[in-house]
Amino acid sequence: MATEQETGMRDEHYDIVSTLYHALQGADICKQYIADAEKDGDKDAADFFHEVQDQNRRMAEKAKQLLVKRVH
Repeated sequence: MATEQETGMRDEHYDIVSTLYHALQGADICKQYIADAEKDGDKDAADFFHEVQDQNRRMAEKAKQLLVKRVH
């Protein structure tokens, strides 16, 4: 992990940004997992990946809100 000295950003801000990035990345990759499951006719897996995608989007939104509070 990068340090505050290396990035010029407070560690907790860096951690929030990193979490936001990974939550968005997770939500995005779920598109492919959903498509794969739907292609295979696996409704249970597709539903699961939709749920994971929704959770990642919610976490990304929380991280974004928390970051906005801290940088203003």
